[in-house]
Amino acid sequence: MPTLALSRFQNIRVYWLAFIAYWGIVLFGYDTGIGGGVVTQPYFQEHFGIIGADGKIDTKKANDINSNVVSVLQAGAFFGALGSAPISSAIGRRLTLLLFSIIFSVGAILQTVAGGSRGIGYIYAGRVIAGVGIGAISAVAPAFVSESSPKEVRGRITGVFQIMVAVGVMLSYFINLGVSLHIKTGFAVWRIPLGFQLVPAGIMAFGLLTIRESPRWLASKGRYEAATKNLAYYRRLPPDDPCVRHEMAEIEAAVEEEREARRGLGLKEAFFGKGNAIRFVIAIVIFILQQFSGQNSVNYYAPQIFKSIGYEGTSNSLLASGIYGIVKVVATALFVFFLVESLGRKLSLFISAIGMGTLFFIVGAILKTHPPPAIAPPTPPAASKAMAAMLYIYVCFYSMGWGPLPWVYVSDIFNTRTRHLGLATASASQWLFNFVLSKITPTLVTDLGYKLFLMFATINIAGMGIFSLSQSGRDGYHLWFRSAGATTGRYCEARERNRTRGSRHYVNAIR
Repeated sequence: MPTLALSRFQNIRVYWLAFIAYWGIVLFGYDTGIGGGVVTQPYFQEHFGIIGADGKIDTKKANDINSNVVSVLQAGAFFGALGSAPISSAIGRRLTLLLFSIIFSVGAILQTVAGGSRGIGYIYAGRVIAGVGIGAISAVAPAFVSESSPKEVRGRITGVFQIMVAVGVMLSYFINLGVSLHIKTGFAVWRIPLGFQLVPAGIMAFGLLTIRESPRWLASKGRYEAATKNLAYYRRLPPDDPCVRHEMAEIEAAVEEEREARRGLGLKEAFFGKGNAIRFVIAIVIFILQQFSGQNSVNYYAPQIFKSIGYEGTSNSLLASGIYGIVKVVATALFVFFLVESLGRKLSLFISAIGMGTLFFIVGAILKTHPPPAIAPPTPPAASKAMAAMLYIYVCFYSMGWGPLPWVYVSDIFNTRTRHLGLATASASQWLFNFVLSKITPTLVTDLGYKLFLMFATINIAGMGIFSLSQSGRDGYHLWFRSAGATTGRYCEARERNRTRGSRHYVNAIR
């Protein structure tokens, strides 16, 4: 009976680590979704001059403020993601997350105190600073969890990343909805949703004091005794247990292999060596396509998007956005836990692209033939409900392919020698084009109307569909073996040497 209880809760400390670290991922989703809802609140628009004295909305000013509030977060995240790599390598995953959660909190406080004599500039500055924190947290937290998790639960735990992002976005929609229903005037209209950011940030910051550093990071710094103690802590086993010593030997071998692979690596070889340039091009292109799939435009500006298809009124558009968030959470969870392995990456990406493109074509066609009435009826018309339904189905297709899989794909196509640079480049390009799209979307919604959906539909089918057919993670491995040439031998020798070294440690461990 005691053995059964131990096995059932063997990884409880790893799950606790994921629970704490992934509050930062909830924060990531919440912060990306909250801005678009806040700026649609009538009192916010009155206070910051979007609605003029004549009661009419200044469309240009509204688009500028909307895009700035949302996009400056991505600008800060771009630099946070890039800066987090050397910092986490130097001081560790735990302290890096603690540092950037504090930086994020400073940004959240600046956003919350805006109002009165403290104008919109406080929100802009706070969003940039919070973005720096978000970018770093979103890069470091998954690595921390993955490095500390045992193989048997690593895939499940790290796959929760996308689910937690969706949960954060959903929370932002419903908090904005609650505020719109119950608070009509006063600074609380934006201070409650923006101030709520401090809740997950605080849980994460205090929770980090209860967990231990990544065993793999400690091993990379040569602190093998501390690494063994932390590994034993997370496995709930004695440090001299054979299982702990075996896993520690594998970690040491992997660290040594990585160190050997990167020895003498210069930027010229990394980016322009034989077969490497195309990998970096693919890593950048796949995230350009992901950003221009239309998902993040809907994600960030869901209230405005739903308003454009006929869901007039702040509460109606926010309620439609909230339902969209629920659908996204459920669809992402179903894919991560049940479909990702059975469908495969290539097929998942292709079905996802074709499905998204088809649904956007339908939305664009309905919006063209059945535009929302000039005078909003009490309930959205049937055509608007049909378009909303198409968007709900659209996010299901996004969640089964182009949402979670680009990160997996990019990780596959780089070899050990260049993977760290490849993932850094992918992360930077993701945030850069995220910023570009979030900046231009309000203007596109105003200027293009139904053509916006047709544009995204064309990109999904003509760009992403063709890309899905021409690439696969397995092709990436073949590309590596074909292009690595004479240098591959050195990596294989190092790998074999490290495997032998790891096996030797294991033999010693079980004696």
